[in-house]
Amino acid sequence: MRTFSENIKIAFQSLFLNKLRSVLTMLGIIIGVGAVVAVMSIGAGAQDSVIKSIQGIGSNLVIIMPGDSQRDMGPMNQFSSSGKESLKLQDIEAIQKYAKHIEGVMPLILSAAPVVYMNKGSNVSIYATSESAVSVYNFEIDTGKFFSKSDVGNSANVAVLGKTIREKLFGTDDPVGKSIKIMGKNFKVIGTIKSKGTNTFGQDQDNTIAIPITTAMNKLYGQNYLNLIMAKTGTEKEMAIASEEITRILKKQHGIKADEKNDFSIQSQTEILNTLSAVTNIFTIAISSIAAISLLVGGIGIMNIMLVSVTERTREIGIRKAIGAKNKDILTQFLTESVVLSLTGGLMGIVFAYIISILLNKYSPISTSISISSILLAISFSTFVGLFFGIYPAMSAAKLNPIEALRHE
Repeated sequence: MRTFSENIKIAFQSLFLNKLRSVLTMLGIIIGVGAVVAVMSIGAGAQDSVIKSIQGIGSNLVIIMPGDSQRDMGPMNQFSSSGKESLKLQDIEAIQKYAKHIEGVMPLILSAAPVVYMNKGSNVSIYATSESAVSVYNFEIDTGKFFSKSDVGNSANVAVLGKTIREKLFGTDDPVGKSIKIMGKNFKVIGTIKSKGTNTFGQDQDNTIAIPITTAMNKLYGQNYLNLIMAKTGTEKEMAIASEEITRILKKQHGIKADEKNDFSIQSQTEILNTLSAVTNIFTIAISSIAAISLLVGGIGIMNIMLVSVTERTREIGIRKAIGAKNKDILTQFLTESVVLSLTGGLMGIVFAYIISILLNKYSPISTSISISSILLAISFSTFVGLFFGIYPAMSAAKLNPIEALRHE
């Protein structure tokens, strides 16, 4: 009776004896495992990106949006007025005055606008906000300063630049003190913001310019309503209480009765994180399921080649049975060969997925992250495929009549 190690040795000898046939047989497993692991790595990378994006501006934020519909939006994403004008600067003052679980609150109007310096120009995202954005949204100043409460009160034409637009307009020069044009109006650059990178949706958060909210309202857009209000609590545990406080304050502020619909909606960073994580999970599972079809095809290929192997080695099986090998020994040998074939394909598939992951990280905006769990899952699937599709050929080999097998030519 052969030991397990001897069976593995024979399995590898059989695999290397017919190299081309073995590689072609493993191809379905390689593609299947590679695709599944690669998709899982993209899903994990997307979730990491979501978490980092949320953590980058703080996980204890309450987002107040105009309108009564709950919209699944990431913070500082594509906010537009969409005809809903329920949020005003007076709401900011009321929240600051009456909300006890809020450490800071900031208004926001977000839009795209052309910006020009000398003979250089570009379209950027304009963050019209207040001085509170530094603490609420975690704006970190790189050079110069952020605009002050006095700048907001006076509707000053001052601007703070993100890293991308700074490099586009000024290269390596210091932009502080210089004048740029936003929508044809002159703005003095008073500071620059440290890089935030891309957000969950792949948008460059550094291709931005922050200006006072009142300047945007009075001099650029001619509007008196906000796209968004962001409030910061002391801890994540206070977000639920803070949301209730803000709801009560805004209902009173807007004259909304208890039985009437709110003209605003509130979401927390945790809710946004959970929603986006659920979306990425569904995406990962769906695409992985499609990719897993290759494993089925690969398993059928393994079964086919093992049946061919049984036919080719019928006489060998007869000789082994004649010198004392039992049915379970033959069964174990062929099952081992099937698993080795499948597992080798799985390991090659993991290497294939790792190469794809490196290329995506290096040459595309897609972030990937191969986890230990995805590798273990791939190895488990490969082993299962080898066992499942190797059972029938192994049983066929074990059931061969030794006398008939010896007569086989």
